[in-house]
Amino acid sequence: MGLVLSLASICVYCGSSNLVAEPFKVSTRVIATELAQRGVRVVYGGGHVGLMGILADAALEAGGKVVGIIPEHIRAQEVQHNGLTELIVVPNMHTRKRMMVERADAFIILPGGFGTLDEAFEILTWKKLKLHNKPVFLFNERGYWNELIALVDKTIVEGFAQPSDRTLFQIADSVENLFALLDERSVSEGGSLTGRM
Repeated sequence: MGLVLSLASICVYCGSSNLVAEPFKVSTRVIATELAQRGVRVVYGGGHVGLMGILADAALEAGGKVVGIIPEHIRAQEVQHNGLTELIVVPNMHTRKRMMVERADAFIILPGGFGTLDEAFEILTWKKLKLHNKPVFLFNERGYWNELIALVDKTIVEGFAQPSDRTLFQIADSVENLFALLDERSVSEGGSLTGRM
């Protein structure tokens, strides 16, 4: 089987809470499984709880490769995933986020809390500043990110951001829509999301 060319590795940002609604868990499992079956390596924060744990477990169960990057202070709290293809322990959150960017060809932002919001805005800010030009996909299942999207639109209306900033990310409201966007981006860059590693 051939390698996935342009999107061989995707970083997934998501929440670490176990208290979220079941549909979020189901879609995370489906997305992880599909990525693994398509031969896409998953890069994420290295935890075993919440959507993070579901993401890693589902990708691994589907035969995929999963790279976790976790800061030492979080690892010390024993929330790391011990069954990953590769677990990288770093000294701080800044190093973690930088390495996640370096290891990925694209980014998927699943529902999450403060940490996911932090990662989302940082990856978008870095793209705006032309520190990278990798695709970013906001997974807006059940309208989870509606208020965030409205806030971005307000920053544009009020003159704090440019209309072009709205193109820094693409929005998917379903698993099917997400993979249609991924396939479209991969094909446009000469790659394929249908090969296996």
